[in-house]
Amino acid sequence: MDSKVMLQEEEPANRLYIQSFAKGLAVILAFGPGRREMNLPELAAETGMSKSAVQRFAFTLETLGYLRKNPETKRYALTPKVIELGYRYLLIDPVLERASPYLLELNRKCGENINISEPDGTDMVYVGRFPGFHYMPVYMPIGRRLPMFCTSAGRAYLAALSQDEAADIIDRSSLEKFTPTTVTDRQELLDLVEKARQQGYATANGEYYQGDLGIGIVIRGHNSEPVAVINMSAPSSRWSLQRMEEELAPQLLEVSRLISSAAPEPRKAAPFKRGIEEVRAHR
Repeated sequence: MDSKVMLQEEEPANRLYIQSFAKGLAVILAFGPGRREMNLPELAAETGMSKSAVQRFAFTLETLGYLRKNPETKRYALTPKVIELGYRYLLIDPVLERASPYLLELNRKCGENINISEPDGTDMVYVGRFPGFHYMPVYMPIGRRLPMFCTSAGRAYLAALSQDEAADIIDRSSLEKFTPTTVTDRQELLDLVEKARQQGYATANGEYYQGDLGIGIVIRGHNSEPVAVINMSAPSSRWSLQRMEEELAPQLLEVSRLISSAAPEPRKAAPFKRGIEEVRAHR
């Protein structure tokens, strides 16, 4: 996905839309790999704003503590305070709070990576991760976005939608071939989604990271709507996909059922609520 942030030439035709607020967010989102520091002309080019406009937004964000300016180079960079914006979501996400005790227990039982992700557009965004006991060469930080079409988490979510909804997301996806095993044929992808719909879980065989095997199962909220996906990933050096399906898929299915139907025990949930209580106490 192209990380370059450009403002739309035509803003939404609604008087409630605050253009200046959108521009301020665009300045923050302009930073990324290869753009860790930028001067005003570079920020202006990246956001599509004038230099004078971007200067005002950069000054405001610097004053608020979200940007810092190097006094010698005049280049801006993000500060750790930006993390607080996303961290707030993690603190109050009810699905993550409910699922975490179960996922930690499953992680301790199987020893492999257990993740929870939520849908956004054509991607799944990782909001929780419990690393396995073994070395894994895959770096998967919280907030990482992965395409739905080629990941077990994404296919599990697509399988929980109607056929038309799943097809629409696939049609809007950039079907890039990330590894030799990435499936990019539209009909084959729809068949894989249908297979996941029938068996209750989805799989992916090293289609985004080579050698990374995955099984994904949806979590349902009120009215049985899909709200998130839990997935287990393991390397092909230790597992085969068939063995994962036989030994690990049943465990993941049971955890998904528990998350969707039963609140965790208070003593197991308590550690995951401490952050929320701390935020409330400091308001």
